[in-house]
Amino acid sequence: MRGILRLVGVVALLVGCSTIRAQESLDSVETLLAASEDQVRSAVIQVLLSGGYSVRNEEDSSQVIRTGYRQEINSPWDWLLRYRFGVSRSRVDVTMTPENDTTTHLAIRVAHEGKDSLFSSWRAYETPLPQSAATQLRLIKNALGLL
Repeated sequence: MRGILRLVGVVALLVGCSTIRAQESLDSVETLLAASEDQVRSAVIQVLLSGGYSVRNEEDSSQVIRTGYRQEINSPWDWLLRYRFGVSRSRVDVTMTPENDTTTHLAIRVAHEGKDSLFSSWRAYETPLPQSAATQLRLIKNALGLL
């Protein structure tokens, strides 16, 4: 009897760990900004931090900024909300390439995922408007004074 229970436990563990991760749907936008790379970098970091993202630079490139997942809900009742209604999360990747001293090419990619309850897996969803790449670009342009 113990052997059967162990076998059932191992099979359940293997099935639970063998799910295939869904393809990410990326919301992206690219543009040329009339500002230096340093100005764009500081504006990007300011906008992402104020938007609730944790910002980190990539070790191998000073032109790439990646964020951790944004905390979408934050309350003492998170467990109940996630269990009943699900949860979503988003992260941002920003690539800055200087064209010359006064112009910078900016590429923003936003990945948004969600799940229906605690017991479901993450899957790609359409990015909500407040976290979309176009909104991030508008906020960066506003921080640079280009609007």
